[in-house]
This record gives sequence, C-alpha cells and structure tokens, in this order.
Amino acid sequence: MTSSFHSKDISQESFLVTGGAGFIGSHIAAYLLSNGAKKVRVLDNLVNGFQSNLDLLRSYSSFEFMEGDIRNQDTCLNACRDINYISHQAAVGSVPRSIKEPVYFNEVNVGGFVNMLKAAADNNVSQFVYASSSSVYGDEPKLPKIEGRLGNCLSPYAATKKTNELYANVFAQVYGLNLLGFRYFNIFGPQQDPDGDYAAVIPLFIKGILKETPVFINGDGEQTRDFTPVENAVQINILGMLSEKNEALNKVYNVAMGESFSVNYLFNFCKKYLQSNFEASYRESRVGDIRNSLADISLAKNLLGYSPTKNFEQGLIETIEFFKDKYSITHP
Repeated sequence: MTSSFHSKDISQESFLVTGGAGFIGSHIAAYLLSNGAKKVRVLDNLVNGFQSNLDLLRSYSSFEFMEGDIRNQDTCLNACRDINYISHQAAVGSVPRSIKEPVYFNEVNVGGFVNMLKAAADNNVSQFVYASSSSVYGDEPKLPKIEGRLGNCLSPYAATKKTNELYANVFAQVYGLNLLGFRYFNIFGPQQDPDGDYAAVIPLFIKGILKETPVFINGDGEQTRDFTPVENAVQINILGMLSEKNEALNKVYNVAMGESFSVNYLFNFCKKYLQSNFEASYRESRVGDIRNSLADISLAKNLLGYSPTKNFEQGLIETIEFFKDKYSITHP
C-alpha cells in the first residue's frame, strides 16, 4: 500500500486498532506503522484474526499487541490507555451466521462496541472511528444508497450495526466523544480469509477457481454489489481519525466506489484473468441478502476528502495475484 492518505505528523500520536489481526484492521495498522506512528496497539482475541497478519506488523518497533476480548470492559479500558485515536474494526460478520447466532452477534457487536465507547470516553480519546455496514440500508429500494435514507434491517447483523450508529450518536451527545462511522460496501483485497463457512465471496471465488473446488453463486448471479478495494477503507479510516473539521464529526459515511458490478461479472472476470474454464454452481438465494447495492459517496468526498485510489478491477487483479502466490499457482 503506497498511497499516503494524510498530511498531519503522526510521529507523536498513539493509535488503537481493535480487530487489528483481522482483514481490514491489519491493513489499517500496517498503514499507520509504515507511516511512522508513535505507537500502534492492536486489540484482538484471535477468533477471527490471524497470527500471520500480526507477523506482518511485528517488524515495527512501535507495534504493540494486546490479546483480549471487547466483551470484557476492563480489557477495553486497558486497551484505550494513553491512546489518541481509535479505529474500531472488531466485530463478527456474516449475514447468514447472524441469523443462526443472533445472541452472540449482539454480545460482540453491540455489547463490545458500547464497552469500547465507554472506555474511550473514560480515557479522553481524541477521536474514534468505527466500522458500520451497508447492511443497515436493509429493504430501502432506492439506488444509490444515501446516508440519511434507511430501510428496515433484514438480519441480526444489520440490526447490530444500526444499533452501533445509534449508540455512537448518544455517546457523542452525552459524553462528548468525536465519532465517525463507516458503512462499508463489500470490502475486499489481499489477506481476506478464503476459508471457513462464512468466507467473503471474492476470496471464495478466487480460491475455488485456482484449486478447482466447488464455487456457488446464490440466486441468478445478477445481484449487484459496490465492490470496494481495502485500500479505500484504509483511506477513510485515516482521514476520519485525523479530521479536524467539526462539520465532519459525528456522522456516518458510505465507504465504496460508487459503481456496482454483478456477481456473475465478478466470477467471469476472475475466470478470464486466470485463464480458467472452471464453472460455478447456482443455488437458492440467501435469506437476508439484499438484491442490489450501490453507494453515493459524495458525503465522504465533500467532508473528509475521500477519493478512491484503486478501482474494482485494479483491486481484483491485486487480490487474485495475492492468492496465486498464497497457493503457489504458477499459471497466469
């Protein structure tokens, strides 16, 4: 990741990245470390995070790792000590999993989030940014998605993220915390987990094509998503944490490209790039999934200076190349 997303000197600033052993969190931590932050502390319980991601960060002397769970209030208080800025990425994801395990999702995504907000307030943290989700738009049919226009949540996961936004608003008003939320739209990229029952679609597709193991497309494959390379999620987290514009604070922002592609297009692009004839199998649509997704990103552009630096196809090629190396695939 070579782009620079900030101009402020961060050499005297300390950062906490929760979920920093995970996909997005590890990319944020790597950016901060490589750009000379005084201290970057990662809090992760390693349930969804990976030691391999931490290993990439350990070469920096300013890196600290704290193993712990955000469901524990004392852990959150300790993690926030002597911290200026927080990027809260710790959560459990997956719509279908949340339908099976709603209580667990509430405990982590809502209970853990409130623990982190209170710990940040108690430690006088300067600014706190957090991961929300495009799932909060629910059954709102109009495209593109605009921050102020929400529908009904379609899954427990979506409900937890919508609840986080409500709590953030309350903590901004009652405790004076500076908070910014980011509604991620299908973030993807290198280091995303292709394994497990609830893996994201892009690493699943790439791994399946490379290893010729079954790949499933839900529904007819014509559902669309605003696929967003992870570099853009890193950018908005940095911009949000360091923003000094009062009008930018205590808002939620779409984090996306502002363009959408079908799942069929995604699969066929991967096939073509890998020069493969491998075919996917189609199955029933998933409960809780939305049909189409496309973001309006003008609010983030206008208030935070967000400007996507890597488009969908550039990010997809980079991701394919990462997994080719991971699985030691030698063909194009």
